[in-house]
Amino acid sequence: MRIAAVLALGLAACVAEAPEPDATTVRLGADVDAGTLDPRLMRNTTAYRVNNLLYDGLVRLGPDLAVEPGLATRWENPDPTTWIFHLREGVDFHNRTPFTADDVVFTFSTILDPALGSPSRPLLLPMEAVEAIDSLTVRVRLSEPYAPLLSYLDVGIVSRAYAEAGGDLSTSPVGTGPMKLASWSRGSTIRLVRNDEYWGGPPSVETFDFVVVADNTARAQAFEAGDLDIIQSPLSPRDIRRLEADSGHAGAVLRGLAITYLNINTRNGALADPAMRRALAMLVDQGTIVDVIYEGVDRVAQSVLLPSSWAFDAEVRQPTFDPEAASAALDALGWSDSDGDGVRDRDGAPLSIELSTHSEDPNRIQALEYLQSVFEENGVDIRVAISDWPAFFASVQGGQHEMALLGWTQIVDPDRLMFGQFTTGGGLNYGGYSNTAVDRLLLAARHATDRGERTTAYGNAARIIAEELPFYVISYQDYQVFHASHVALEPDVRGMMRGAIGL
Repeated sequence: MRIAAVLALGLAACVAEAPEPDATTVRLGADVDAGTLDPRLMRNTTAYRVNNLLYDGLVRLGPDLAVEPGLATRWENPDPTTWIFHLREGVDFHNRTPFTADDVVFTFSTILDPALGSPSRPLLLPMEAVEAIDSLTVRVRLSEPYAPLLSYLDVGIVSRAYAEAGGDLSTSPVGTGPMKLASWSRGSTIRLVRNDEYWGGPPSVETFDFVVVADNTARAQAFEAGDLDIIQSPLSPRDIRRLEADSGHAGAVLRGLAITYLNINTRNGALADPAMRRALAMLVDQGTIVDVIYEGVDRVAQSVLLPSSWAFDAEVRQPTFDPEAASAALDALGWSDSDGDGVRDRDGAPLSIELSTHSEDPNRIQALEYLQSVFEENGVDIRVAISDWPAFFASVQGGQHEMALLGWTQIVDPDRLMFGQFTTGGGLNYGGYSNTAVDRLLLAARHATDRGERTTAYGNAARIIAEELPFYVISYQDYQVFHASHVALEPDVRGMMRGAIGL
């Protein structure tokens, strides 16, 4: 069957020719291409999901985020800063070379090398040394106790011999995982084939295709036409509602591990004042954004703590939509419409702020336009900046934004959303936020081995953040997945696909 070209929102998305659906072939619609297949360098959800099939980590996170054995069959924590991992015997990479402790040492040593530029590095910085005790035993020495370590050790282990011989892991990956790369047509299709020698037993599917269909509605239409077997978040709200009502396929909605939020540059002019950030936060109409623009597929947020997390505290609440209170707060800060032109000013300077987002997500653009309308109704001059994802994110990373609308995903531990983002000088602290009390609390949460102590520390840090607002969290993203009836899939809140290949 030749896959039809799907036209939506002025975009044409063509899906490659594929066989009739059967239990041995699965085609998943992806919103973006992977970028790289080197697990040390992956930066987007497609790369995570492809590499989860190509590689194994020392551990794996199950659908419920429980830590399970991977390439390590067991581990010990003899003291707060030492971990010993006992590795699985008889495992080979896809090129038939044996997996050993040297590969583990190489993988983490290169991730920790700043020259590689690994996005995983900030999560693994407490790893002071990674040593091979013997061919199947690895010792990790930490610079300090580090509670979330195991949750971050699912990163794929690469072959030292292959990499040092010049193998290009970004385009020609060699892992130990259940699938192997067959081909990669950039911007179109990543085709994986079954690894019949997989240590965990061969997958039930022969071929797994990640088919890139950038437009959300086009992807949903391709699924409904039978040209894709699985689609998952991000999806347009109207498509989600329609698919939920269709009994011709299966689906699931789970509380997600992601947020949509405003990243506020605390180094920028008026935004440096927490009182100003609180006043502006009361002009963010979460209810309309979530219930109308996103049509209720996400949930109104109240803090940086996710309801899906063990650390959630229902008592921690950021400001909510209240234009009258916002107006009073702005007046108190000296921002008034002194010349009657509709724009507040102070000391002759207008209150002007840039809101930015990326062009690939129509719902975020619509949300930004709505925020612009509400802000301007309340005397705030808004400049809107919309660019493609690479340019937009480069601006945010460089701290050149003022208020940027974006998302954060894969929040498997509260540390992943909070430590690098809110500690002074943190590697992910793009808005330049600094509070010594928050620094102490987030460090204490990393050091504590007792979950109750960690919960208390995160709750206290979140209270300060909800007051000072370097982030304003608009919504908690739910995770939606829909699949054809012939595909047996155990939903995974991170969107991983091992459940779709029989593992």
